[in-house]
Amino acid sequence: MARIVLQGLRFHAYHGVHPEELRFGAPFVVDLELELDLPEVDELARTVDYGRVYRRVAAIVTGERHRLIESLAHRLARDVLAEEPLVAAVTVRVHKPHAPLPGVVGDVFVEVEHAR
Repeated sequence: MARIVLQGLRFHAYHGVHPEELRFGAPFVVDLELELDLPEVDELARTVDYGRVYRRVAAIVTGERHRLIESLAHRLARDVLAEEPLVAAVTVRVHKPHAPLPGVVGDVFVEVEHAR
């Protein structure tokens, strides 16, 4: 098994439980780790097209609304496994760097792992 990592995918989106989060939106950062057998030939069709994965993630993060980043992370993981048959397992991290907390926080994120 090998791992393809897409790290630091940044989007402005409208997820959260507070009215101002849904009105103004906030930055979200997504990391994906895709586990798969790498091909022995130099052909894109024999591996994961991470451009296609990026476009799917962007469509979900910016086109859907989730109250919880936990549900967004699960949604992304399920989609990757459904749409990418070569992926055996996926780890998804959804970061909410500007989470509305009563203090200074470097980052808030959730991590989920899904496998076939």
